[in-house]
Amino acid sequence: MDAVEECGSGHPGTAMSLAPAAFLLFQRFLRHDPTDPNWAGRDRFVLSCGHSSLTLYIQLYLSGYPLALDDLKKLRKWGSLTPGHPEHGHTAGVETTTGPLGQGIANAVGMAMAARRERGLYDPDAAPGQSPFDHTVWAFCSDGDIEEGISHEASSLAAHQRLGNLILMYDDNHISIEDDTAIALSEDVRARYEAYGWDVHHVDWTVNGDYEENVGRLAEAFAAAKAETARPSFIALRTIIGWPAPNKKNTGKIHGSAMGAEEIAATKRIMGQNPEKSFNVPDEVLAHAREVSDRGRALHAEWNTGYEAWRSANPDRAAEFDRISKRELPAGWTDKLPVFEAGKDLATRAASGEVLTALAPVLPELWGGSADLAESNNTTMKGEPSFIPEEFQTKEFPGHRYGRTLHFGVREHAMGAIMNGIALHGGTRPYGGTFLIFSDYMRPAVRLAALMKLPVTYVWTHDSIGLGEDGPTHQPVEHLWALRAIPGLDVVRPADANETAVAWRTVLEHTDRPAGLALTRQKLPTYERGSDFASAEGVTKGGYVLVDASGGQPKVILIATGSEVQLAVQARETLEAEGTPTRVVSMPCVEWFDAQDEAYKQEVLPHAVRARVSVEAGVALGWRTYVGEAGESISLEHFGASADYKTLFEQFGITAERVVAAAKSSLIKAGPNDEGRGSTTGN
Repeated sequence: MDAVEECGSGHPGTAMSLAPAAFLLFQRFLRHDPTDPNWAGRDRFVLSCGHSSLTLYIQLYLSGYPLALDDLKKLRKWGSLTPGHPEHGHTAGVETTTGPLGQGIANAVGMAMAARRERGLYDPDAAPGQSPFDHTVWAFCSDGDIEEGISHEASSLAAHQRLGNLILMYDDNHISIEDDTAIALSEDVRARYEAYGWDVHHVDWTVNGDYEENVGRLAEAFAAAKAETARPSFIALRTIIGWPAPNKKNTGKIHGSAMGAEEIAATKRIMGQNPEKSFNVPDEVLAHAREVSDRGRALHAEWNTGYEAWRSANPDRAAEFDRISKRELPAGWTDKLPVFEAGKDLATRAASGEVLTALAPVLPELWGGSADLAESNNTTMKGEPSFIPEEFQTKEFPGHRYGRTLHFGVREHAMGAIMNGIALHGGTRPYGGTFLIFSDYMRPAVRLAALMKLPVTYVWTHDSIGLGEDGPTHQPVEHLWALRAIPGLDVVRPADANETAVAWRTVLEHTDRPAGLALTRQKLPTYERGSDFASAEGVTKGGYVLVDASGGQPKVILIATGSEVQLAVQARETLEAEGTPTRVVSMPCVEWFDAQDEAYKQEVLPHAVRARVSVEAGVALGWRTYVGEAGESISLEHFGASADYKTLFEQFGITAERVVAAAKSSLIKAGPNDEGRGSTTGN
């Protein structure tokens, strides 16, 4: 109450009613060590209802994490460790950035999946509960979380995966911003989770008509859920939001705004506290709460005994664990990357699939799959088992609980957030595939991956109208620039198979950001490197001179990405034959190019060459930055159509001939005194 009042904004109600549950969890059930927030053997706690950030911040403070009472006084203020919603990497003890509702549920599912995969990599034969890699993922969620569609996607998959290491507690308080949730919510949430196949518990603190914070009953539910290891557990806790505030409890007003001095004073009197004191934490209360640090250190020491025994018995696995934990890549891993034969046409999605299969033996941490599009996305490493309970393996996809190939089902949004959870957990590195058009379904999770700087890789195939007959519903037009607008996300659109291999290598070498590979359905030419065509190593810099102008001094520069690079190459041949020195720049990743120093950028795109053309089968939106005021853009400023890709490119004017015409237009605009424009009679 005091923290929100001090700030003037925030969410006091849920933090008030969840305080007993959070205190119980942190004090008695959560395996954690406040003196080492990154302890590998810890349980994970996810506050999916991130608006109730005080639920987490107060427990971190009381438990002895590096968060002081002054930090609580600075809630939601500039430079504080207590931002409005918890932020991973900003505040010790915060496992994930939550705010958009439902994301945390899916993050927790990803963490539980990662924990199982990690155990399979390092200690698969240990008895249940006896491995240093056995731990529990706990999560709290709210009405808003379970209303968001991502909760269905993630919860359904969690049940199917039999994630017995996942416990989700639902704060069933019947209140959201628009007051009583009856205005928009009437389903039986417990029945829904039972239908998924979760282990469901119910604790009602209103059961007798009065309100009794029966922490003992909740402890029984926590213990029962912890004991259930064959399926995830769901605990519905019926609370009254804002209890015991006399006038605002059980109302929407206490959900998301300060209570006011009078209501706070009245509430403190009910609780037997001095209404004149703010942020009052008696020494004996703090000392009692911080005894959990002793418990945590003892648990940590006990875990260390088992961990060191495991290391001694498994030195090779221990070395692998150390490497992967530091996000380091093994020596010589790039030697496994395929080199593709020139002259053979190959779709970049197919090249990507070959890269993944080649890397499987040397990068055990790399795992992933697709949103039911494996054959189309080429995301299955050949010969690798599926990550699936044995009873659900199929003839097409045999596997086991410790497998490698992920099957997200048609659940793109959950896939994105689950991959975030996998990356946050540590120990492995995920990728996930779908069509580029469906990156829209993933966007909130992609944005959070960028915000958290997570090394997650998206395999987005069918990257343009080049997918053809599926038509405009499946043809991404605005998506490339919409994704490029996300700060911290690398969008990579390679032009041929060898660019794809270098793109994968570069993405994997970056451990501090997510990346999306935009790959073709249609086959593309594989260029002969080393003669007229530069090495694909230029991909690492985001943009490079693929084919230079005769004499090395271009009059016009053609900048292209992906499948349209071949059009720029063809146009160059025409322009050169006509006597116009023409440079082709392949620009697979504008983010990587923009990160280069000015000298390199000037080398590739010299300021003196003002005649430029960009070529990309999507909206031109950001290309003006690169082509300048005299430049032209070959683009698609409307939706596509249903036809074969060759017809579409021709009908929509994305052709080599059109590139030639645009180059000539740009040359005119860039010429001195509009040279070449012609003149009028003046009449």
